[in-house]
Formats: sequence, C-alpha cells, structure tokens
Amino acid sequence: VVKHPSKVIELQLKKKGFEMFPGQYVFLQCSKISRLEWHPFTLTSAPEEDNFSVHIRLVGDWTEALAKACRADELEFQEAWKMPSLSVDGPFGTASTDIFEYNVGVCIAAGIGVTPFASILKSIWYKYLNPDFELKLQKVYFYWICPDTNAFEWFSDLLQYLETQMKEQGKAEFLDYNIYLTRGWNRNQARNIYLHEGDSSDIVTGLAQKTLYGRPNWDQVFPAISNAHPSKNVGVFFCGPKVLSSTLHKKCNEYSTIKADGARFHYNKENF
Repeated sequence: VVKHPSKVIELQLKKKGFEMFPGQYVFLQCSKISRLEWHPFTLTSAPEEDNFSVHIRLVGDWTEALAKACRADELEFQEAWKMPSLSVDGPFGTASTDIFEYNVGVCIAAGIGVTPFASILKSIWYKYLNPDFELKLQKVYFYWICPDTNAFEWFSDLLQYLETQMKEQGKAEFLDYNIYLTRGWNRNQARNIYLHEGDSSDIVTGLAQKTLYGRPNWDQVFPAISNAHPSKNVGVFFCGPKVLSSTLHKKCNEYSTIKADGARFHYNKENF
C-alpha cells in the first residue's frame, strides 16, 4: 500500500497467474467492508511489471473504509498478513488496448480519465525498449486536460520517470505530452507561475514540459499531427466525459482524408 498526496492510495497486488493488457480494469471486493459491494478500478500497472496495481481516490465511504482497513495512514511498514483479503474480478477490456495497431497514437484524457493511460504509457515504453518486440508505434502524443492541480501528483511522477528514461535512452522525441490546467489557481499562484516561467522545470508538475493554461485548440492540434504524419493511420484514444468525446469524434472525421499524403484518424473512446 502506497499513500500518495491528494487522498490517493496505490494498491500493489501479486499476480499469481493474473494476466492483463494495458488500459484494462478490474472490480475489487473487500469482504471485511462488505461482501456485496464490488467497485471498478482501472489498472495502472503495465503487463510487463511484476505486480498489478490500482490507484484509488478516497472520495466515499467504501474507499475511506478500504484505506483504513489497509492501514494507509500508519507510517511503519505493515506485514502482508495484516492486510485485508481482496477479491479481484477481471480484468476487463477497453478500446485502449488497440493502440499498438497504429503507426501514431494520440492519447487524450480529461480529469481522472488519465488513469488508464498510466498503464498504456508504461507498457509502450517497455515494448519500445524490448529489442525482441517489433513496435508498430512510431510516435505518441499525450494530452491531459485537468480541472485542478490536486490530480497532478501521482501521474506527474510517472511522466517524470518516463521523461528521464527517454532522455537517458536518447529517445526524448518519442513521447510528446501536453498538460492543460483549466482552473484551480488563485491570483497568488498565477503570479508565482509567471515569475517562474523562465525555470528549466514547470513549477506545478516539476516536468521539463511546461503546463499550459486553458483548453487545447483541436483545430490546431489535428492539422499539426496530420502534417507531421502524412499517409499514416493515427489512433486517437480518449477517456473522459461524453461532451468532449463527441467533439473529438467530429474532429477525427473532419481532419481525416483519403488522399495519399494525408493522415487518417481512427477514434476510440472510453466514457465515464
């Protein structure tokens, strides 16, 4: 059990024959809390890792009770036998697992919809480093539209790890990521952000890529990707609310072309 900032806990579980694909989800049941309640959580680990994991935001009675049962607030290390027994149902598939079928991948997340992309981005990188695996993906674009800074911590740690690894391997150009903050800053924070604009790392996330403020202009994003990858199949994968999903689906159709020198966008969604 790992306790993260902003009331998030990470549960790491031993596989014992458990097989998964990136982006999938499971249902969890804790009989110590209730034998009838099963709750869905997206897997945040990659299939290549030794354990499988979920990140859980503590926002209700059941998740709060789970954190207490797992002794998440206790500072000292807890032996495994002190942990409650968890039942796992799954994993279940999502459209995100098809990302490896495309030349170019565009991952778009809104808010907590970022969770499945933790597994996907890690798995892509493991496959990219595996000389025995022929990876069709040549480029990955990642867009995260986040309503406030409270959701940044655990996922920005992952991005920072990937950023460091790719730089060390000389592959920094493989992943192009953009984080958009739509609200959640006051006047003092805005002034602090402005004063640190010249720093080498972003003051909000600690990443080399600076946080953007507002929302993406999709009428600039899609043509830019199309021009950069002529005659390629581009898989667009979205996880978030239906309103934005509808907009992105229309943009995929609008900017796809049957011409030999144009990109073809294929839309895949996971709504919540």
